[in-house]
Amino acid sequence: MANQQHPWLPAEPKELPKPTYWPFFLALGVVLMLWGIPTTLYISALGGLIFVLALVRWINLLRHE
Repeated sequence: MANQQHPWLPAEPKELPKPTYWPFFLALGVVLMLWGIPTTLYISALGGLIFVLALVRWINLLRHE
């Protein structure tokens, strides 16, 4: 069983997704949500809004590629 040779198949070429700014805005939303904890709820709410918007836009962009 250990002596059986399996033929190697060539790797299929995979395309990387196009560069986008949505991961930056996603991270910015997380930073603002966490920064709002010691400061004010408004900053956390703004961060949550940016986070959700960036996540939805980024997922939609990846789905339509």
